[in-house]
Amino acid sequence: MKRKVITFVIILVCFLLESTIFHNLKIATVSPNLLIIVTASFGFMKGKKTGMAVGFISGFFVDLFWGHLMGFNMLLYTVIGYLNGAFERLFYDDDIKLPIGLISASELVYGVITYAFMYMLRGDFNFDIYLSHIILPELVYTILVTLILYQIILHINKKLEAEEQRSASRFV
Repeated sequence: MKRKVITFVIILVCFLLESTIFHNLKIATVSPNLLIIVTASFGFMKGKKTGMAVGFISGFFVDLFWGHLMGFNMLLYTVIGYLNGAFERLFYDDDIKLPIGLISASELVYGVITYAFMYMLRGDFNFDIYLSHIILPELVYTILVTLILYQIILHINKKLEAEEQRSASRFV
């Protein structure tokens, strides 16, 4: 129960940071996607189910406050959480390459799918402009923020796992 509450608080804090502080710290008219970082991180740290749950809640917040179509981001973030959860067996605490790669891929997939469903289907076929002005700058900014935010999430996850192991050993 404690893990679920702390996970929800992390999602909420990242959503608030993304919508307030990072909204005002835009670089090249984009801000980092903190909720992609959180969704992907929990996916490959804790598995498919947790990744999906975190993705669903993150997508719900995005749809509720910024979305044009309710449910689009919920589905997209849920799928991203699930796909990152498939890499749980490859995840090691000390390795930073896998998290950076998966979060980068998640951000790229998010940008391309958002373009395809929100712009291309409306007749806007300027993918090269969208790629160079939105997707790639947001990808770079998200990767830079990942270097800090991922370490915080990893530290919290390690503390929770240690506490869970201590409490489990009391019952054995």
